[in-house]
Amino acid sequence: MKRDEVLVVPYDSHWASAYAEEAEKIAKALEEPLLAIHHIGSTAVPSLSAKPIIDIMGIVTDLAEVDRRKDALLALGYEYMGEFGIAGRRYLRKRIGNKRTHHVHIFQKDDRFSIERHLAVRDYLRAHEDEAKRYAALKQALAVRYPNDLGAYCDGKDAFMKELERKALKWQQAQKMKNEQKTGENDSDTW
Repeated sequence: MKRDEVLVVPYDSHWASAYAEEAEKIAKALEEPLLAIHHIGSTAVPSLSAKPIIDIMGIVTDLAEVDRRKDALLALGYEYMGEFGIAGRRYLRKRIGNKRTHHVHIFQKDDRFSIERHLAVRDYLRAHEDEAKRYAALKQALAVRYPNDLGAYCDGKDAFMKELERKALKWQQAQKMKNEQKTGENDSDTW
């Protein structure tokens, strides 16, 4: 894959094990501030076509502690990009040659909105196969239309993603309410 090539491929069952392997390495590098780590993005949704890049989200007690462990993450082959356009996030990316293989998004535990939106979209797509198929079709069409323009590819998904996120967050809230009614417990602080 060329550096700016947009490639969307069918779901690969090996993505789950690639996530697990990398998550273990990241957990060892971050140690104490890490509270949870999740496979997010399209590669986390079985049967969804995706760019073959594993997205990982870490939830930590303190982003300053992540910054102090920067060298351990660099040693894993990551580029440490800082916030990279999103306040309150630490973003890292890994490449093998010109091919991106992993993106890591790290949020502090009190950034509930950023954390919940990523998990909500993943879980919504896992639970709604029709939405996952619509998203896959859009991504495939955009990859054909913009094979060498990642910016245009991302812009083409923007409206769909905003609507998907809105639906996913609404669905997630309804799921939480159902679970609370069943158990009588509020699980809003568990990751």
